[in-house]
Amino acid sequence: MPRAWNTRLVAHIDCPGGGQVWWDKDTLYVSHMSPPHGTSIYDVSDPRHPRLISQLELPMGWHSHKVRAANGIMVVNHERFREGNAEFGGGLGIYDVADPSKPRLITKWRSSGEGGGVHRYDFDGRYAYISPTVEGYLGNIMMILDLARPEAPQEVGRWWLPGQHAAGGEEYLWDDYVTPRCHHPLRVGNRIYLSYWHHGFHILDVSDLSKPRLISSVNEPGSNPHPTHTALRMREQLGGRDILIVADEDVAKLRPAPPAHARIYDITDETHPVQIATFQKPGLDPDGAPQPQMMGCHQPAERFHGNTVPFAWFANGLRLVDMTDPVAPKEVGYYEPDPPAGARFASSNDVTMDPNGLIYLIDRQAGVSIIEQLHA
Repeated sequence: MPRAWNTRLVAHIDCPGGGQVWWDKDTLYVSHMSPPHGTSIYDVSDPRHPRLISQLELPMGWHSHKVRAANGIMVVNHERFREGNAEFGGGLGIYDVADPSKPRLITKWRSSGEGGGVHRYDFDGRYAYISPTVEGYLGNIMMILDLARPEAPQEVGRWWLPGQHAAGGEEYLWDDYVTPRCHHPLRVGNRIYLSYWHHGFHILDVSDLSKPRLISSVNEPGSNPHPTHTALRMREQLGGRDILIVADEDVAKLRPAPPAHARIYDITDETHPVQIATFQKPGLDPDGAPQPQMMGCHQPAERFHGNTVPFAWFANGLRLVDMTDPVAPKEVGYYEPDPPAGARFASSNDVTMDPNGLIYLIDRQAGVSIIEQLHA
């Protein structure tokens, strides 16, 4: 049986596992992990009775496990996923979803270079902030696309760590270490908060989108055994501070380490981020004994309301973390789903929230849970 505290299951969607879930205008967009399943679209105007209204597929060898929608436009990623159709290619699928029951492909923007395509990204209805592979660069970089004319996306800016631009003659700086890889950018105002996997996080000034400028980095290669998945800025000050939540992902560890957790930074002086707290699911690491991967942290909700942040905590489901006192974050609720059929553990991969406070939690193996918090 699922375990819950201060939460209640509203409905469950039986669907293939996925990487991201996104709510927009009573419509739930679900991106799947494995082909041929691409994107499923549900009418959730009655969240107790979700109704499938459309599905997209894609060829073997690729997945579109991320999705964002705004202003009648849906953006899905195309990224290499094992062996299959080599000609399909990486990039972004851009769709008209003015009628979400009839998604219409507007165009495909193709990434270049050797590699997987586009991983995770942000989309505000006009600009997409993406993490593509690009010809001449090592690993994924950050790129900004203008979708004002979605049929003809235009690059307006890019940023990378010095040393990634091999074709530009930059010296490779990471012998015997992991090649840099932009995981995903998140924009708030004229800043981008950029997670860079095993190369920390970076704060960029994008007052001029064509010339992203580095403000500061927390990047000491090798100091953190876990990759940095997300750098999420709290929209309002907490305790008089500007706060950044940095989620490490419990995979690809550089060495044996406890389960990944979240780190809390004071970025009031954004040129010098200062770590002020951490959060780990209570009881997850009682004695330091080795544990399997994907037990700890994965992803905070990129959209939420108030000071309580929902997290997808892999095998430990949904964690609700009150950030009101940022130096002492505390858990105020959870929902731990049963593992899907045939799985040893749940694998909660992504979470989002709608304007009414309902929480949508997707498992990378199967299913979406729709959850409500019982008490604020």
